[in-house]
Amino acid sequence: MEISGIISAVVIGIIIGVLGRLVVPGRQHIGILWTIVVGIVAAFIGSAIAAALGVADTKGPDWIEWLIQIALAAVGVAALDRSRGARR
Repeated sequence: MEISGIISAVVIGIIIGVLGRLVVPGRQHIGILWTIVVGIVAAFIGSAIAAALGVADTKGPDWIEWLIQIALAAVGVAALDRSRGARR
């Protein structure tokens, strides 16, 4: 993977993390850095799942891949919020 690919993955991860956080109802008690990390991880895992399902490379926007990534980010944000809330 080239540096441009890594940078684009980070930028997409930031967007995915923020969108995933917006999907989760209520206020989350995690910082923006954790949101970004969750988004990056969700972007990579979502891409792998989309590739396994055969929907990663389509003509036009890859809406299904984006939905998978956002759903994974929402689950990750909610899980991290609950685990951090349990420690308080």
